[in-house]
Amino acid sequence: MKKYIFLISTWLVCCIAAKAQQLKSPDQKFVMNFALLKDGTPTYELTFKGKEVIKQSELGLELKDDAQSLLHNFSVTDTKNTTFDETWNPVWGEVKSIRNQYNEMAVTLQQQGTDRQIIIRFRLFNDGLGFRYEFPAQKNLTYFIIKEEHTQFAMTGDHTAFWIPGDYDTQEYDYTTSKLSEIRGLMPKAVTPNVSQTTFSPTGVQTSLMMKTADGIYINLHEAALIDYSCMHLNLDDKNFVFQSWLTPDAQGNKGHLQAPCKSPWRTIIVSDDARDILASKMTYNLNDPSKISNTSWIKPTKYVGVWWEMITGRSTWAYTDQFSTVQLGTTDYAKAVPNGKHGANTANVKKYIDFAAENGFDAVLVEGWNVGWEDWFGNSKDYVFDFVTPYPDFDVKGLEAYAKSKGVKIIMHHETSGSVRNYERHMDTAYKFMKENGYDAVKSGYVGNMLPRGEHHYSQWMLNHYLYAVEKAADYQIMVNAHEAVRPTGIARTYPNMIGNESARGTEYQSFGGNKPNHVTVLPFTRLIGGPMDYTPGIFEMDISKMNPDNHSHVNSTLANQLALYVTMYSPLQMAADIPENYMRFKDAFQFIKDVAVDWDDSKYLEAEPGQYITVARKAKGTGNWFVGSVQGDNARTSNISLDFLEAGKKYTATIYADAKGAHYKTNPQAYTIRKVAVTSKTKLSTNCAPGGGYAISITPAQ
Repeated sequence: MKKYIFLISTWLVCCIAAKAQQLKSPDQKFVMNFALLKDGTPTYELTFKGKEVIKQSELGLELKDDAQSLLHNFSVTDTKNTTFDETWNPVWGEVKSIRNQYNEMAVTLQQQGTDRQIIIRFRLFNDGLGFRYEFPAQKNLTYFIIKEEHTQFAMTGDHTAFWIPGDYDTQEYDYTTSKLSEIRGLMPKAVTPNVSQTTFSPTGVQTSLMMKTADGIYINLHEAALIDYSCMHLNLDDKNFVFQSWLTPDAQGNKGHLQAPCKSPWRTIIVSDDARDILASKMTYNLNDPSKISNTSWIKPTKYVGVWWEMITGRSTWAYTDQFSTVQLGTTDYAKAVPNGKHGANTANVKKYIDFAAENGFDAVLVEGWNVGWEDWFGNSKDYVFDFVTPYPDFDVKGLEAYAKSKGVKIIMHHETSGSVRNYERHMDTAYKFMKENGYDAVKSGYVGNMLPRGEHHYSQWMLNHYLYAVEKAADYQIMVNAHEAVRPTGIARTYPNMIGNESARGTEYQSFGGNKPNHVTVLPFTRLIGGPMDYTPGIFEMDISKMNPDNHSHVNSTLANQLALYVTMYSPLQMAADIPENYMRFKDAFQFIKDVAVDWDDSKYLEAEPGQYITVARKAKGTGNWFVGSVQGDNARTSNISLDFLEAGKKYTATIYADAKGAHYKTNPQAYTIRKVAVTSKTKLSTNCAPGGGYAISITPAQ
């Protein structure tokens, strides 16, 4: 036995550099060790409160047509350690100010035989680790192509994971909860149909990936500042529980065309023994650059309604006519078309939504299906699909602009591209000018279907550069962007705060396409929302979709109280009341919460959290003394117990509590709710029953 121990010890000494470089977090709870293996392979490992979180994991990049690549034969030529501590104020957000505090170590590596140099920069925060690759200007590494990035995240065991399948084109999947070892067996069932999807591995998953260890440590893997690079997925070695980065390829199969000097996105590992800390972490934002927009006064958090849900459910249509099976813009004569009588974006209907918005204090109305081309918009790999400026005959652009203005309401533009990116870029300036000329300050863009140029993926480097180009160009026109079907955010809204919304996950629309899992909204804040807000489009009050459209038998797997809570738990500066006005008028007392709830915040407190089971959040409305609480529940009933100690001590408040009624259930009794008012102070403790798929919402205002 002693002989074996000696041999193992000798092997470890030979394989690992004699002295590892160490970095500690400001609070000393995290320790990161960097070392080179005997063959010059860079490695790192991470501990939290003395417990190993990431076992020794290799770093490097494989280059195309390069035998040596950037994997081995490195030596350390320089190490620089710095500290940083600042507080910055986001343009919008969950909190008024964000502390950005970390210790940094930049390791310069020289590769023997190629005389090439890279820097691996580590930043260790009190909530986790970020690191990236940097490629300085140099003679022997200028233009290069990434074949694959070989960043490893070696887990310490068979953790519980909350995951969606790795896919180059969509994140619109329900989450699966399983052990890492079970991913392979569950993958076929987890891959559900989508109009554009490209999976790559039976153990491939997407980030942000949430995990929990057997001893109660929560681990989140993601990336930050994804700019001019390819989106990272994770491929699992399920024998050894080692994740490795897996980048999205372009149409040629390449995974990144780079020119030094340049850098990769940050790879992020957020860790805590309290799930609430994962939700509260701002590390992803802190790893992004400050705002590039100097004057941000035109960027405004927005609560809106829209001509949308009626189309999603099939009650009305985006198309103006059923007469055309094929459309050629500029040739097809809509003046001679017979209207189908179901077109949602007609002037009279839009005015109804404008009136509703004005009467109930909403800022804007989204209108989809206003522009010609929807009769032939999808599935034919069509280049010239929309021109983004020509309305249908029944949509009065100027008349609606004047009407909305008279009511103090904005109209939100809709730019569906049908994946035809080249066409969108050709028309982008004209489309944005049209918006400004007609009073539109925000646009919802869409990328449904396979990409044009053909062969590109939604999450390839080329497409990511397009998404950012659209946001930057919009900023030139002082336009806010809400991009759907684009890549999931990685905190770049700090740099480009006019990007006030993204979809990039399975949203409310899928409740009309067969339904989401009841616990879906208890996972999303731990995964998709780590990188930025989601335009989830909550607020559905009629759960039986057949009452909207007799041919659609879907069911919204949520109670009404759960829908109210989403305005607090699913943070976004852009929040939609997604149902139709008639359904809100049936439940005016519950609708009051949607009217009252804020969309921008001075402070946020995560009160209860367990991924896949429940989340309870309290938020203080910006510039007021009002607080709002939201709690969402997963599959099972639970009693939520919270303290209101976040309230100002010595002050009296009135709390209006919107909760599941006795017997409420997301499937069998979703519209059963109660509303009660109670006097509360900072010493108050509240106990509230949550139904399966349920929850509660609370509005707290200073007592008069």
